[in-house]
Amino acid sequence: MPDQVVTRFAPSPTGFLHIGGARTALFNWLFARGRGGKFLLRIEDTDRARSTPEATQAILTGLNWLGLDHDGDVVSQAAGAERHAEIAEQLLDEGKAYKCFSTSEDITAFREKARAEGRSTLFRSPWRDADPATYPDAPFAIRIKAPREGETVIRDQVQGDVRIRNDQLDDMVLLRGDGSPVYMLAVVVDDHDMGVTHVIRGDDHLNNAARQMMIYQAMGWDVPVWAHIPLIHGPDGKKLSKRHGALGVEEYQQMGYPAAGMRNYLARLGWSHGDDEFFTDAQAIEWFSLDGIGKSPARFDFKKLGNLCGQHMAAMDDAALLHELQDFLRSTGQPPLDDAKAALMKQAMPCLKERAKTFPELLEKAVFVTSTRPIEPDEKAQKSLDSVSRGILGELTPQMRNANWTREDLEAVANAFANDKGMKFGQLAAPLRAALAGRSATPSVFDMMLVLGRDETIARLNDAAA
Repeated sequence: MPDQVVTRFAPSPTGFLHIGGARTALFNWLFARGRGGKFLLRIEDTDRARSTPEATQAILTGLNWLGLDHDGDVVSQAAGAERHAEIAEQLLDEGKAYKCFSTSEDITAFREKARAEGRSTLFRSPWRDADPATYPDAPFAIRIKAPREGETVIRDQVQGDVRIRNDQLDDMVLLRGDGSPVYMLAVVVDDHDMGVTHVIRGDDHLNNAARQMMIYQAMGWDVPVWAHIPLIHGPDGKKLSKRHGALGVEEYQQMGYPAAGMRNYLARLGWSHGDDEFFTDAQAIEWFSLDGIGKSPARFDFKKLGNLCGQHMAAMDDAALLHELQDFLRSTGQPPLDDAKAALMKQAMPCLKERAKTFPELLEKAVFVTSTRPIEPDEKAQKSLDSVSRGILGELTPQMRNANWTREDLEAVANAFANDKGMKFGQLAAPLRAALAGRSATPSVFDMMLVLGRDETIARLNDAAA
C-alpha cells in the first residue's frame, strides 16, 4: 500500500446527490479515514451544458449533512482543461497518440459498412499510421494508440481480475476537433495530479478502467488500485429508480432520517463486517476494508433503514439530537425551536427518542412540548374528554397540585386517586394524555408532567377540566 492513501469522490453536477453516489462517497471516506489518508472532492463539471451551480451546491449540502468532510479545496475538473490538453499534446509528441482527421460522417459511414458486412463496428482510424505529409488542412482529433494485441488486466479489489482483449479497445479520442479534452482523459490526469491511490467507484465504470489504463501506461504513471462496487437495486432487484422511492440524499434529510443512521445503513449496503448491523462511525472507520464489499448488487430496504435510524436516535446524545432536530426543521422550511422550547425538548429527549425512527416521529411524540395553551385535542383525544372525564380531572387536579413533583409521588397520587374511584389507571391516563398533549398516543403522563413542571401541568389540567 502507498505511504499515504488518497481517495476521491468525483460526482458530475447535473442533478441531486444520488443515494448511490452518497454510498460511493462514504466508502471512499471510510477507507481514507481508517488509514490516516486523505479524502478529496472533485466536481466533474466538464459537461458545461448540463452542469449547474445549483447541482454543485446540492452535492456539497448532501455531503455536509452526511458528515463526510473532505480534505483540501474542492477541485473543478473544467478548470484543468489546459493541463488535460497538455498531456494529450505530450502523447502526440512522443508518438503514443496521433492526429485523426476523420469526420463524424466518416465514422458513421465506417460503422454502417462494417455492420452491413457483419464486421466489428469498432472504429479503426485510417490516420493512425498515416504519413504527416498527407495531413489535410482541417480540424483533427487526437487519439491514443491503443494496443492491438494481448490483453489488459484490471486487477480489481472487488471484482477480481477482469481481462479485456486489446483488440476490443478503440483508439480513444483524447482531444476533440475543437481542442477540448474528453472526460476519460481529464479523469486520469486529475487522479494522477491529485495523487489518488485508490479509485473506489460504481461498477458501471469498470470498462472505463481498461481505457484509462492506456493513458496511465503511455505516460508511465502508477496505476491506482481499482475497486468497482456493485450498484444499488430496489427491493424488486431492479436498478434503483424513482419508482422505488426517494433517490436524492436531500430527500432523506427532509424525510427526517438522522445522518448517523443513514451512514450506518449506507455502509451496510453492499459491505459487511461479520454479522454486525448497528455500529458507530468510529467502528465503521476501524472495520471498513475493500475485501468486505460484496460482488452482488445491494437491495435498498426502507424498513432496515428505519430500524437502524431508530437505534441511532435512541443511542444519540440528547444535545446532539436536539441540534440535528433544529437542522431538520430549517431544512424543511419550519421555524427552529425558540430557546425555551429547545430547553424543554432537550429535557424531554430521554422519553421521546426511544421509539422514534425519524424526526417527524419524534416531533409527533413531542407535541406536548411544542404546543402552547390552550391545548387543542385532536379528534381521537377529544373523545377522552367527555363530561365525566372532565369532572374526574377537576377532582384530581388539586391533589396533583399538592404532590411533591417527583415521579414516585406523582404516580402514588394518581394511583391512589384511581383506586378511590374504582378505576384502572388506564382509564385515568387517557384524559390526562388528552389534557397535557392533545393526543391519545404520548410518552408517559408522568414523564410529560416532569418535563412541563408543576405550574404548566396544573394549568393544562385546569383548562381541560373547564
